[in-house]
Amino acid sequence: MNIAILSRDSKLYSTQRLKETGEKRGHKVEIIDHMKCVLVIEKKNPMVWYNGRRLDYFDAIIPRIGASVTFYGAAVVRQFEMMKVFTAVESQALIRSRDKLRSLQILSRAGLGLPKTIFMDYSRDTEGVIEAVGGAPVVIKLLEGTQGLGVVLAENKKAAQSVIEAFHGVKARIIVQEFIKEAKGADLRAFVVNGEVVGAMKRQARDGEFRSNLHRGGHAEVVKLNRQEKHAAVEAAKKMGLAVAGVDMLPSKRGPLIIEVNSSPGLEGIEHATKVDIAGKIFQYIEEHAGTKKIQKDKVNA
Repeated sequence: MNIAILSRDSKLYSTQRLKETGEKRGHKVEIIDHMKCVLVIEKKNPMVWYNGRRLDYFDAIIPRIGASVTFYGAAVVRQFEMMKVFTAVESQALIRSRDKLRSLQILSRAGLGLPKTIFMDYSRDTEGVIEAVGGAPVVIKLLEGTQGLGVVLAENKKAAQSVIEAFHGVKARIIVQEFIKEAKGADLRAFVVNGEVVGAMKRQARDGEFRSNLHRGGHAEVVKLNRQEKHAAVEAAKKMGLAVAGVDMLPSKRGPLIIEVNSSPGLEGIEHATKVDIAGKIFQYIEEHAGTKKIQKDKVNA
């Protein structure tokens, strides 16, 4: 099959691993910078142009869309969908996952465990907000934050009020969440492909830090999820409409609490920790689904 990896940086570990894995499995794999794509919108003839050529030969795409370019990246994915190209991550699921507030509302409606969360429109009742999530310490997050950026732990009420007021002062949208003390600076990342947890790791924050993101200096180790954690991860990905997802959870006294469902999860940390060929699992999913679609397409064109 002809497969495109939509990525802005061909040198990234995840991009390279996917390209190498796809080629080893006999596919022709090309890295396409989605921000350089031109979308031609015409009646019954949608098309994507890239560096002066038509991208009308791909059987499948693997979106690796960064959070800062979600709008245009999702538009490119949607254009390929209109061209009947199979995608490992659908455009609507990508957009849904990037909206933290909407994601939490969807997961809450599905009955999945979440940290108690408050969202408000620049409310002046900061004391009431803090008390509503159980009091300090509290975690304050920018709605647009990624990889631990824009996430603050306020250890007392006064600090929390100051942080909330500062964010509101610059018109930044935030959510306030309860602090799960028993997690002890650790979270669980479950990598889900096609409704199955194919790998899981525990990420531990470094000393003096509460954010466990590997980009923030945390370290990872392989972990075996219990039945409840596996179920939560699979259901979270399903409710978000994601066939490929990284589900982040906090261990707590009341079970796993989901903090994020990532539509472009990195491969480096999970592959190094688990020694599992996650890239291969993604291509297996594409082969099983896009392969059938390609056979049907070839029969029509024969």
